[in-house]
Amino acid sequence: MAVTRTEMLNHIEAAFASGPATRDSLLAYAASSHARPEVIQMIHALPDKPYPTIRDLWYHLADVPVGA
Repeated sequence: MAVTRTEMLNHIEAAFASGPATRDSLLAYAASSHARPEVIQMIHALPDKPYPTIRDLWYHLADVPVGA
């Protein structure tokens, strides 16, 4: 099953609650919410920089479908 933006958002949305999220914080939120290994791998491949909003993250994941 392919990873979707909806699935990713379910695991990492809370990382943006207090401001920009970093790749490390996204990985931590994904791991704490028991994300599938495919989601973790996708986050790990992101550039290591702050992401002010979830939209900034989608720029780097343009090929990931929104939903199933």
